[in-house]
Amino acid sequence: MTDQSTPHAASMPEQWLAHFPITLFASVMGLSGLALALHAAAGYFGLGQGLSRFALAVAAADLVAVTLVYALKALRHPEAIAQEWAHPVKLNFFPAIPISLMLVATALRFELPAAALWLWGAGAALQAGLALAVIAAWMGPRTFGLGQVNPAWFIPAVGNVVVPVAGVPLGFVDLSWLFFATGVIFWAALLPILLMRLVTQPALPGRLQPTLAILVAPPSVAFLSWLLLNGGELDGFARVLFNGGLAFGALATVLLAQAMRPPFALSWWALSFPVAALTISCLRYAQLSGSGLHGAMGAGLLVLLVVIVTGLVGRTLLGMTRGEICRPE
Repeated sequence: MTDQSTPHAASMPEQWLAHFPITLFASVMGLSGLALALHAAAGYFGLGQGLSRFALAVAAADLVAVTLVYALKALRHPEAIAQEWAHPVKLNFFPAIPISLMLVATALRFELPAAALWLWGAGAALQAGLALAVIAAWMGPRTFGLGQVNPAWFIPAVGNVVVPVAGVPLGFVDLSWLFFATGVIFWAALLPILLMRLVTQPALPGRLQPTLAILVAPPSVAFLSWLLLNGGELDGFARVLFNGGLAFGALATVLLAQAMRPPFALSWWALSFPVAALTISCLRYAQLSGSGLHGAMGAGLLVLLVVIVTGLVGRTLLGMTRGEICRPE
């Protein structure tokens, strides 16, 4: 009896590891976004950086843990990685790995600039490779139907416009321009395709409904990157990007309020980083324009962000204890 149960018991950790999802890197994006939002709020309101440092420590710990477990999965279950790469939704979450590296590096730049430089460099290099690989997969022999398009397709584009947020302060201006231009062009190309899918095709499956929040991220992050590239001038293009982020934020709120009734899934982490990006954008816009209204909007969004991230952390930990996370879909 014991001999028969031992192999089964031994196989359980391997089954759990084989189903460890690439989408967990979205949690790193959300936590590092929170750290950056808290840092921006502390600067705007003249407060201390204690909370932002704590959030950064949590984000860095999450990055290390998720990366190590996923690397172990790649070593022991390469076939599971291949299955995720072949999946029309999960494929687009692979660039969440370098985005996570670069976001943590962006927050770390204020504390440990030398370490941030190496982390950002690794993230930028990996982003270039994965973005090319994902885009090539879109255009390769495998065909995707319009119904398979979803907001997660924006993640590679968002990764490109994240590069200048730390790249410009670190001195990589020309490289930042390259990534920014690529990201904005592909975002502009994908946006009408996604809107066509949302208008003409059936509603997104319940587990993908939270990804509607990703609509907010490209213009909001692009706004922050553009300000760094243009010397901090609140010009016409900056205003278009900022107000585009606000408009998509309002649209995503309405869509989610109408349609999102699914049980908890890791895709809910898609809510966190877009809200963080819009929060930072509002605070930066308020700082440059002197608008108290936008400062109040940023403060309100920060409160919402803290509630979202706290709830997601708690629900994710609960899901792990219940065995709801690393299981076949």
